[in-house]
Amino acid sequence: MKKLLLFIAISLIVVSCKNEKETAENKVNEAKQEIAYASFGMEINDTDALTSERMMEHYKGLKSGDTIPAKMKAKIVEVCSKKGCWMTLDMDGENEVMVKFKDYGFFMPLDAKGDVVVNGKAFVTETPVEELRHYAEDAGKSKEEIEAITEPKLEYRFEADGVLLKE
Repeated sequence: MKKLLLFIAISLIVVSCKNEKETAENKVNEAKQEIAYASFGMEINDTDALTSERMMEHYKGLKSGDTIPAKMKAKIVEVCSKKGCWMTLDMDGENEVMVKFKDYGFFMPLDAKGDVVVNGKAFVTETPVEELRHYAEDAGKSKEEIEAITEPKLEYRFEADGVLLKE
């Protein structure tokens, strides 16, 4: 009788240990499959990336010419329709950030959309009329819309050295 109880106890221990191992393996696999990104430019990760709203707080504290290193998450609004050489990101529903890529070292897919993580330098600059018109032309705006641009604009900018596009 003692041998039978000992056998049952050992069997229960073995079975319960086996279930814990499978559960732990499943949790690790789920965590790995959580977020998949396509990488462009320098290899980066999404750890410590600021939300777009938090990054907007930093932008509001900058003056024209100030630069800060940053990593942020945001949603793509628009990508250059000619070759993917710039994109605009929605920051808080009211403000957008123009992102260019360091030394034109990489480009985004023309049909890129969704969430991205960008790493690089954030800054504020005054963009001249000619450049604003160039961007409007790249974005496929009408001739009337392009000609309506008559004044320089203070803009939030970002020079990215690496981008992760959520797949």
